[in-house]
Amino acid sequence: MDKKITKVLIANRGEIALRIIRACKELGIQSVAIFSEVDIEGVWVRKADECYPIMGDPLEAYLNYDTIISLAKKADCDAIHPGYGFLSENADFAKACGDNGIVFIGPKPEHIALFGDKMASKVAMREIGVPVLEGTDEPVIDKKEGAAVAAKIGFPVIIKAAFGGGGRGMRVVLDAESFEEMFDSATNESLKYFGRGEVFIEKFVQNPRHIEVQVLADKYGNVIHLGERDCSIQRRHQKVIEIAPSPSLNSDVRKELYRVSTKAMFRLGYENAGTVEFLVDESDNIYFIEMNTRVQVEHPITEIISGIDIVQSMIEIAEGEKLKYMQEDIKLRGYAIEFRINAEDPQKNFIPSVGTITKYLTPGGPGVRLDTCAYGGYKIPANYDSMLGKLIVSSLDWEGTVKKAKRALDEFFIEGVISNVPLHREIVNDADFISGNVTTSFLDQKMEAFNLSAVDSLAIEEKKIAEITSLINKINEHRLSVRN
Repeated sequence: MDKKITKVLIANRGEIALRIIRACKELGIQSVAIFSEVDIEGVWVRKADECYPIMGDPLEAYLNYDTIISLAKKADCDAIHPGYGFLSENADFAKACGDNGIVFIGPKPEHIALFGDKMASKVAMREIGVPVLEGTDEPVIDKKEGAAVAAKIGFPVIIKAAFGGGGRGMRVVLDAESFEEMFDSATNESLKYFGRGEVFIEKFVQNPRHIEVQVLADKYGNVIHLGERDCSIQRRHQKVIEIAPSPSLNSDVRKELYRVSTKAMFRLGYENAGTVEFLVDESDNIYFIEMNTRVQVEHPITEIISGIDIVQSMIEIAEGEKLKYMQEDIKLRGYAIEFRINAEDPQKNFIPSVGTITKYLTPGGPGVRLDTCAYGGYKIPANYDSMLGKLIVSSLDWEGTVKKAKRALDEFFIEGVISNVPLHREIVNDADFISGNVTTSFLDQKMEAFNLSAVDSLAIEEKKIAEITSLINKINEHRLSVRN
């Protein structure tokens, strides 16, 4: 075992910063938060043992790793946890941590670099024997060259940012006529978000399921999986709802996904947490698409069905501990669904909704977990992602999990900003969702039929309360008139 971690700086914000603080507290580790000038009222800032402001541009506050490492050294931190987003998949940052004697809680820099390069990772996985989609192995910059490649592969194709993810710099091209326009759109967005405009092109699979496998690996060659997650419900290639395990996956396909994922991570000598992502087509063929070298937004549903605390496991692996569990010890139990609660308007192309939350009533009860940084009176900054938190529900069977989701979403009420809670309510009442029959085209096919202007259950309750109050007042008035 390497040196025991005693103090962790969290190079992130929002609900994931709070999640890491909680994991540290349970392990007896001190936590240090950082915050931009617009995040001074953040819950995680108050919950951490120490906190430090980073002034200047609010977005750059969580990207300036020289300043972050300097603060970590100033606070005598021996480790940094990057969370997700921001610097979490920045190989230079991970290396700089090590160069400064600080433990980076995550994979080795070379693995972050490998999987950050979508084409190099595809080549590496193919050499190991993992199925990949037909496409380019080298970056494409010229649109004429790209058009020729696409024609050779055969439409439809998908253009993807070579050095980024999260749905950014990604465009589906259905025919040759629209290729150049889509190519320009993808490269411009890639340049804006990742600083590089290179893209790669591959065959587009229509109506697939997006399935990912959670892995954990230590420094001693032990690799395990914690089951899969179905992330097929997406909008603009960004996940909206995640399910663990997939309610519709063939058991043979499931076993094969587990096998190739753990084999690949073992062969590469991967360490710490990671997520191997696949497309599964209508014929149950599997294709590797990318590897995320960090904790995922949707990690809670895997924690629930496996009983394994993934964030704590990341810290323990970074300390040099062996995995506490081998594969035969992992018993997956029941189902869990995560709903990303975003401040955005689904009726207006999911445009972010910025403002102050005036009322925030959250669900609870058995089988309900809420990871959030929001509260009544919280002012949502315009500088970051629109996610307010994650509602997670679980039960021992799929039917019970769906029922619990309906009940929990009916209890959720956000006032002051527009949220996607009404969209989630529509989804969980959809027949295809209830049957577990979802693909990546689910939302595109369903959005027009969803009624997103329905009256909130809380509004109905408030109307009832008003009616009851009015009735009580009339009774009191009657009593008073009788006495007189």
